[in-house]
Amino acid sequence: MILELDCGNSSVKWRVITVSDGSLVAQGVAVQPVDMVRDLSDQCARNISRCRLVSVRGDAETGEMANLISESLGIDVARVCASAATAGVVNGYYDQQRLGADRWLAIIAAYEMCRGACLVIDLGTAITVDLVGQDGVHLGGYITPGIALLRSQLLAHTRRVHYSPAEVGAALANSAPGRSTAEGVERGCLTMVRSYVVTQIGFAGDRLGKDITVYVTGGDAALVSDLPGVRCVSDLVFRGLAIACP
Repeated sequence: MILELDCGNSSVKWRVITVSDGSLVAQGVAVQPVDMVRDLSDQCARNISRCRLVSVRGDAETGEMANLISESLGIDVARVCASAATAGVVNGYYDQQRLGADRWLAIIAAYEMCRGACLVIDLGTAITVDLVGQDGVHLGGYITPGIALLRSQLLAHTRRVHYSPAEVGAALANSAPGRSTAEGVERGCLTMVRSYVVTQIGFAGDRLGKDITVYVTGGDAALVSDLPGVRCVSDLVFRGLAIACP
């Protein structure tokens, strides 16, 4: 079996798949790598033959994580980074190594799925948007704060804006104008994110043509899943990982 890791800014998403056909065996999310290793040891560690990972963390932290996995599970760990071109997709960054590896893999997977012009949106700690032409050339993209960052910055820098975490769920029950601080902040941030995504879809349509395919992934993808034409693919990065590191 193969262990796959998507090491984001705030958590490590992992899954174990079969070598033969890529069937899912186990999956989870861990804040600390040691927690993930413990979970794996409890489930299926003895049958894992190798590991492939993508990480947006620093080289030192990623190296420590790879060493932990290698030593704990007795397997080789392959790390995927952005490259000039992979699977028909051409990296559009001036400095191609500076493109986030998770973005690169999501782009590769999206293009592999549609083989045409596409827009790739990842709603995580940051919101990343990438445009890919019909010919597979990456045209660049945009990076903005995700909804959690929008909320935290507002709460951190305004003295009279505060509310308890328990109020968040109730505040998002609908999108009517907020009648409390919690409702105002939560619905306002949600509206900003959704409006931004709609704007990006319109811009991409003008740039790439109306027949583009729109893929959305990331932990907050559900916030825009009901928008017209959006295809939510929760494992887009993992799909790209399998393509870049078969």
